[in-house]
Amino acid sequence: MDSLARPNIVGNHIPPLVIMGVSGCGKSTIGALLGAQLGVTFADGDDYHPSANKLKMREGVPLTDDDRWPWLAEIGKALAGSAAGGPAIVACSALKRKYRDFLRSYAPDAVFVHLTGSAGTISERINARVHEYMPATLLASQLETLEAPEADERHISVAVNNSPDWIVGQVLEELGRQKLGREQLVREQLGDEQQDHRQLVR
Repeated sequence: MDSLARPNIVGNHIPPLVIMGVSGCGKSTIGALLGAQLGVTFADGDDYHPSANKLKMREGVPLTDDDRWPWLAEIGKALAGSAAGGPAIVACSALKRKYRDFLRSYAPDAVFVHLTGSAGTISERINARVHEYMPATLLASQLETLEAPEADERHISVAVNNSPDWIVGQVLEELGRQKLGREQLVREQLGDEQQDHRQLVR
């Protein structure tokens, strides 16, 4: 992964990244690796949950929207402060479109990295780990809740049935492609504006 050095892949500007997906997909692992590779701060969204949310999940009770909004607000504030030294990468399930829209209200240029996998694959991963308060029984409700990012959302989807290093490499490559695409669009817009200006001068 040394060949995927930060300046060559994404340049100096790194958009806020939200590593999203259901429990057990590897959000924290990938987020931490991306943070190390890009030289930016990573934060686990689980740390922003109030104790009441953690207790509900520990007991196998799915969270409601009323439970999630204050939690998402804290994550949104963290992402909004990334330019001032706050975390530039946060692991957060962000399962519904409205949750992602809410986070974008704080960080409009955020890119959502969706870690995808079959129920069987993710169930195996959950059963092989120990989590403070997220039992495997909540996976079904999360999969039912999940709304995959749509075409009009800035996102990157990567399958989890690959090594963490491979996944991080794919994310960095796609970030580079998106950056080049945005730069090309800006150049085209500037070219159109200059042409309009020349026509007005004539």
